[in-house]
Amino acid sequence: MVSSKFPATSVRGYLISFFLTALTFSLFYVPTLLKTFNNVTNLASPKSLVIPEPSYPVRFAYLISASKGDVVKLRRTVLALYHPGNYYLIHLDNEASETEQSQIAEFVASYEVFRQMGNIWVVDKPNLVTYRGPTMLSATLHALSILLRRADEWDWFINLSASDYPLVTQDDLIHAFSDLPRDLNFVQHSSNLGWKVNKRAKPIMIDPGLYSLNKSDILWANKQRTVPTAFKLYTGSAWTMLSRSFAEYCIMGWENLPRTLLLYYTNFVSSPEGYFQTVICNSEEYKNTTVNHDLHYIAWDNPPKQHPRLLGLRDYQKMILSHRPFARKFKQDHRVLDKIDRYLLNRQNGEFTYGGWCFKRENITENCSGLQAEKYGVLRPGTGARRLRSLLRKTLYIDDFEIRQCK
Repeated sequence: MVSSKFPATSVRGYLISFFLTALTFSLFYVPTLLKTFNNVTNLASPKSLVIPEPSYPVRFAYLISASKGDVVKLRRTVLALYHPGNYYLIHLDNEASETEQSQIAEFVASYEVFRQMGNIWVVDKPNLVTYRGPTMLSATLHALSILLRRADEWDWFINLSASDYPLVTQDDLIHAFSDLPRDLNFVQHSSNLGWKVNKRAKPIMIDPGLYSLNKSDILWANKQRTVPTAFKLYTGSAWTMLSRSFAEYCIMGWENLPRTLLLYYTNFVSSPEGYFQTVICNSEEYKNTTVNHDLHYIAWDNPPKQHPRLLGLRDYQKMILSHRPFARKFKQDHRVLDKIDRYLLNRQNGEFTYGGWCFKRENITENCSGLQAEKYGVLRPGTGARRLRSLLRKTLYIDDFEIRQCK
């Protein structure tokens, strides 16, 4: 397991470390305005629920990002992903209208279980996010700081968008990860940047979203920069599963590496596809915790694998055979989502995904609008758990596993 203890230092070193930590808190841990949905809609106080022991073996903290026009997709994704043992933060970016923000608030306020568990929030002052700009990374780090502050019991952080969809139930996911070391970080990575050296590493760009209230495309500088020599660049997937320990390191790091790289990636094209990879692979404490996988099924354009194509019915069998827990990118309410709901998630009538807290009884499908205390902690994993465990075995228990870490 990864140790998070501070190294022994001199008084001077301790003061420097304390100053850097205090600076990080001022940047990322400032009180963030969150709105719980019962406050938005003036609902009555949530009902108290006595939670029995034991709880769930592992818990996940989700960031679900969305933008203008994503409300319908976002609602469906939230219902498909929801589980009372997890935590959820919704970021509907600044481009979305007030009407869309209100629609999401009203949607979640209509479910009693959200009020009972108090495990879903939405960022009250959303960030302006620029495509390919560092504001995407800023929103993710913002979410990490919120989830670290609001919930102290999760094990892994997962970032998804409204265009993502699960291929396994949350009971499957919890069961499959229950016996894994909690310090593992699923970060697909490579030091072979290829064409990205000239197209991303050397160009200097500025994201207007960092200083402007109006959304616009990134700006380009005339000159280019050289490839860094103080650290080694890595690239990979923007979709990750990060351990709580590594998340704390990125937000409250006791050495300056996360902050140095954050400043560097402020002028880097598509920084979410390199920041976490470069941080973790240049960290002596965390580079051996990497798992070179993003846990997503994605069908890329060819060449140069920059944009995922929309998935459809022709991809259904390939998604299953991939054994991966998530897939992207989907068109709103496509028929393939209905098929995933029916055969993989056992989700019916637009309600929650099947699980120990929400399951059929006596040929009656319960709508699970509220949680019964006796069902909390109950897991009913299915075939998705077996598929996912097969993937984890093939990924983790291979002869060249260590050789594939940060190479």
